[in-house]
Amino acid sequence: MRTEPGFPRPPSTMHRPTAVPRSAVPRYPVPGSQGAAPGRSCLPTAQKADLSGDATAATINHSLTLLQRLQELLQNGNGSDSVLRVRTAASDEAKVFHTHQLLLSLQSEVFESLLRNQSVITLHEPPETAALFEKFIRYLYCGGVSILLHQAIPMHQLASKYRVWGLQRGVADYMKTHLASESSQGHVVAWYHYAVRIGDSALQESCLQFLAWNLSAVLGSAEWGSVSVELLLLLLERSDLVLHSELELYTAVEGWLNRRQPEGPVAERVLRAIRYPMIAPSQLFRLQAQSAVLVRHYSAVQDLLFQAFQFHAASPLHFAKYFDVNCSMFLPRNYLAPSWGSQWVINNPARDDRSTSFQTQLGPSSHDAGKRVTWNVLFSPRWLPVSLRPVYSDSVSGAVQPVRIEDGRPRLVITPAMSSPDFAGVSFQKTVLVGVRQQGRVLVKHAYSFHQSSDEAADFLAHADLQKRTSEYLIDNSLHLHIIIKPVYHSLIKVKK
Repeated sequence: MRTEPGFPRPPSTMHRPTAVPRSAVPRYPVPGSQGAAPGRSCLPTAQKADLSGDATAATINHSLTLLQRLQELLQNGNGSDSVLRVRTAASDEAKVFHTHQLLLSLQSEVFESLLRNQSVITLHEPPETAALFEKFIRYLYCGGVSILLHQAIPMHQLASKYRVWGLQRGVADYMKTHLASESSQGHVVAWYHYAVRIGDSALQESCLQFLAWNLSAVLGSAEWGSVSVELLLLLLERSDLVLHSELELYTAVEGWLNRRQPEGPVAERVLRAIRYPMIAPSQLFRLQAQSAVLVRHYSAVQDLLFQAFQFHAASPLHFAKYFDVNCSMFLPRNYLAPSWGSQWVINNPARDDRSTSFQTQLGPSSHDAGKRVTWNVLFSPRWLPVSLRPVYSDSVSGAVQPVRIEDGRPRLVITPAMSSPDFAGVSFQKTVLVGVRQQGRVLVKHAYSFHQSSDEAADFLAHADLQKRTSEYLIDNSLHLHIIIKPVYHSLIKVKK
């Protein structure tokens, strides 16, 4: 129902209204309500002017009573002038709704067209949308509806089919904000596939980002087996996947292949998207001996496995002379294993500056397995840019410009504590994950990537309010970070083969 109803202006002479049943909607006009915005007074201009200087002026709001009477109108069918019969292919019975053409037409242009020349219409719906049709009709009368995770798609389908745009947007927003909700069978994968079918790119991207940043949680769930080939390949292309290791990803892909049994070319495309150089040689040997999937498709990935063993055997600098290392195969993903970074929980992050240090392996190559890099990290909750720092004023001797705490912004600086000739041909990408609690689960919702030449991310926690205990960036008044260091090799000298 529209939030700004337009009622006709009152005639010059008003007759005494006749009594109406309590369940009926008042038919006499409301003075001065044309074009009134929600929450504003509907009194005529002159009357509002009279009340503006009166300290006893008040707004009388009976909107809840109106909504209750509209619900009773639908429930009792008083004054009904149209009938909807909802049928499904699985049942011979039809659900019957005694409705009111005006209310349906106000919300849906489809109903407006269907009811233009007939008062009884039969609608054919699949079982999942038919089960929610009563909720859907109630929304048309009252402008509100409550839904559960498994009801989101069928409710969105009803809103789209009957062109109830407000409900359609509301359900899409519900889906974007409930990706983290826990369900027995999972729902994000199904929502992604649905977003692809209807062409909702915003919902599609929200689902894809959630799956990428929380892939480990998805790999062990029931919904992993429902991932389509297209979605799996999209995920395997990404370097921002958050998971424990590349071996964990291979194990999950192996399970997906065993369950789905795709055609040979599809299985080979999936296996060739695994980044084998990111797996240690001892684990690669074990996979070749024990993985039935790898044995079955060995010829399709033999060249990649051979290249991975070469990568681990030679020094990265020497290997880069003969092979192109500037490709995704040699780029780490966001691995949570200790050799790639460290978790850092900052209690009361708005209080003062903090620092920590940790070590990572120089690179994924076995040649660098014994080499460590020490990293120093500085966190400042209220760092001030140069433009906001206190300066002395010329007008008042010794006076300092006042600086407010809220003028500062959080800052995180990550620097190596050492330099070494081993760093030649290696640059380090840094990624900071921020864990949040959503629907009772701790998940990754924010990720900040540093430019290779920078020690900090310019947008780090730019929109976070660490002063509030209820901030979505905090868990029990603590900031949960996971810092990941991703070594990237570069070719320094090209050698002709």
